[in-house]
Amino acid sequence: MQKIIVLVALEMEFSFSRKPFQKVFYTGIGKINASRATTDLILMEKPDLILNVGTAGTLKREMLGCVFGIRDVIERDMIAKPLAPRGMVPLSTQEPLLKSDFGTVRCASGDSFVTTKDVWLEENAVDMVDMELFAIAKVAEYYGVKWRAIKFASDLADGSAMEHWTTSLAVANEKINEMMDIALQA
Repeated sequence: MQKIIVLVALEMEFSFSRKPFQKVFYTGIGKINASRATTDLILMEKPDLILNVGTAGTLKREMLGCVFGIRDVIERDMIAKPLAPRGMVPLSTQEPLLKSDFGTVRCASGDSFVTTKDVWLEENAVDMVDMELFAIAKVAEYYGVKWRAIKFASDLADGSAMEHWTTSLAVANEKINEMMDIALQA
């Protein structure tokens, strides 16, 4: 049987108690917390699959209130111009785009809560923004562990993002739980 670990930033974003999961692991907010937790869990638990679930802002009104599988993820706050274009680690051969075998949506991760329009996100065909997935995927790929993600579009990544995120948490938990079986059988 495949060993799966579920990672989510905050308990208020997601809780899950039915099998095959005995426990959901909470990483805390942001890429550093996600990197640390993912590394620790891979080394201790030795999973076959990491499933990251949680909320994300969306840039597309039609996605609001829905849940999606994430196909790929980029890093939105690696800005080292002129050494490298935004989203790329300078002087490195590291891939700036990490791909999953599940989903249809592109996510961009960064250590900020997006509340204003960012043209770079549109230019890079980003559908959703979060604060942990890129770090989780990067650590998983480093250790050769498969990853997938389910994100609920909680807000429009605009000036009302915080208010909408807060009021969407109960629905997010319900919608993510509904998609769990699909993510695990894909």
